[in-house]
Amino acid sequence: MIESATAVLPVDRIEPSIDFFARVGFEKVVEVPEGDHLGFAILMQGGVQLMYQTRTSIFEDSGMLPNPNEGTPVLMFLKTDDLEGCKKALEGYEVVMKERTTFYGAREIGYREPGGHIVTFAEFAEEAEG
Repeated sequence: MIESATAVLPVDRIEPSIDFFARVGFEKVVEVPEGDHLGFAILMQGGVQLMYQTRTSIFEDSGMLPNPNEGTPVLMFLKTDDLEGCKKALEGYEVVMKERTTFYGAREIGYREPGGHIVTFAEFAEEAEG
């Protein structure tokens, strides 16, 4: 019945988040301008899709987010087969969860991306070996 699900991530500005995700292989495939910046964008890597929309654009489109300056960060969990590559690509970004090994067999590290959302990158042992 449902083929996919993608959260729309509210941000003040989209462009810094595009740079963050470009470093780990995402490409911008859709953009909608809002004045001198983007109001909406879709990023893709393989079959993985991320959507960003500015808080002001969300408010103008739907009236949601009555205070466009406030929003709750989204927590994203991304599986990778190259945690070391992700860490190298994201040097300089804020680490909010130091690298750890979990009880469920993943090595993980968490970053705050420029839009304020928390992104955990996780590599599972069996995928790293393969």
